[in-house]
Amino acid sequence: MKRTLQSGLLVLCGLGLLRISLVTDLCLRYVKESMRPLLIASGCVLVLLGVVSAVLDRRRRKREYGGHRHDRADSHGHGHGHGHSDGHGQGHDHSRLPRVAWLLLLPALSLLFYAPPALGAYTASRQPPKPVARQSEFAPLAAVSPLPMTLSDFTSRVQQDRSRAIKGRTVLMTGIVTPHGNGSWDLTRIIINCCAADAQSVKVRVYGGPVLPANTWVTVTGAWHPGGTLGTASAAVALDARTVEKVPRPINGYQDALPLPTTRTS
Repeated sequence: MKRTLQSGLLVLCGLGLLRISLVTDLCLRYVKESMRPLLIASGCVLVLLGVVSAVLDRRRRKREYGGHRHDRADSHGHGHGHGHSDGHGQGHDHSRLPRVAWLLLLPALSLLFYAPPALGAYTASRQPPKPVARQSEFAPLAAVSPLPMTLSDFTSRVQQDRSRAIKGRTVLMTGIVTPHGNGSWDLTRIIINCCAADAQSVKVRVYGGPVLPANTWVTVTGAWHPGGTLGTASAAVALDARTVEKVPRPINGYQDALPLPTTRTS
């Protein structure tokens, strides 16, 4: 790969990063919002490096071309050849990289023309649920119905709240559909700490209601599905659905966050 192509590859990678982080929101499929400024900065640096490299290479080639012309003129007058005797021998081109470097072209083109989809049901179905932190005390639940909750809060209330305050309450949660079979499915939120590589999922089994296609974002209202002893680890982390409504993917899609106001059911 010649230096000109190296420079072009750097520019392509930089433009790809800028496309998914500055021009669009595609980067939020793979990283947290807090990482976005770093991606924008990285894209700018790659583009700058590529342009500077191309300019310097062009100047270098002009100098070398001028030097070759001088050598040829000198050989006509003094009989000197213009071959290089730098100790490396002929046939070595240090402006090239191994052929494997061409593989870098694939992710660069992918960022520009095809962005892989966000993590979803496929990932969640192959992961165990994320362990929920232990709690010994719980604040009183708000006196609203339905009660907006995160999936982690619901899990904690079901399996750790000895007061059983969740019993009989209608709750509202948002997540993606992960089909499970046997008339049930999992409401899932995928959580990342940094990027898609460290993703974990929180799941609530849902009984009843329509089973929408995998990866559909939904808001579900319902009540705890009896199973095991409420307030202990034996309690089923499950919900009897009363309503299931399809909603757009929220901005905080990689957080186990409360349902946004725009996604609530009436």
